[in-house]
Amino acid sequence: MTIDALPVNLETKAFHSNGITIYFPVVYGLPNPSVEQVINQKIMICVNSLIEEQYHEQSTTHFAEMIGLYEIKTNERNILSISFSNYAIFPYAAHGLTLMKSVTINVETGEVYHLSDLFKEDSNYVEVLSSFVAEQIKERNIPVFEEFTTIQPNQDFYIADKSLVLYFQLYELTPYVYGFPMFPISVFDLKDIIAEDGALARMATNS
Repeated sequence: MTIDALPVNLETKAFHSNGITIYFPVVYGLPNPSVEQVINQKIMICVNSLIEEQYHEQSTTHFAEMIGLYEIKTNERNILSISFSNYAIFPYAAHGLTLMKSVTINVETGEVYHLSDLFKEDSNYVEVLSSFVAEQIKERNIPVFEEFTTIQPNQDFYIADKSLVLYFQLYELTPYVYGFPMFPISVFDLKDIIAEDGALARMATNS
């Protein structure tokens, strides 16, 4: 794998319609146009899934306002990790709802990484990651609805520099006022279980 790969080119695009404004990134200039197309399709799938989820969660067909934003968390070593947020409020509602999703992609192949793809087979990654989350909840005095036991095998995540960041949706783990609970875990604390050819392995080297 190419460790010193340059960041990919990104351009911000926007969609505006009837109180809806969605900002999203478009990748361009990759040597393989087919991979570039696949990556942009997967980005749009993530963006659109948040929009659809808002309509489902709030049981409405019309919003007074919807704003979609994104943040680039990693763009190096042929790994692109992006988080997307979507805030929507329907007319006369007391407050809106914010949803969050993320996507982590190999820009050489267009492959989207699931959490399990980052770790060796039979690594018990769920148990290992859960122990880090439980430890941080205790150390950071994070208020939770009930005692934390485990993450999900497909827990939401993104990669930021040399950390794997696990996160939970609003109301999933903590009260609304706490926002999105996020749990950064250093890749160096996971070196024994990360897949040797996976995204985290690329972050865990200084070469």
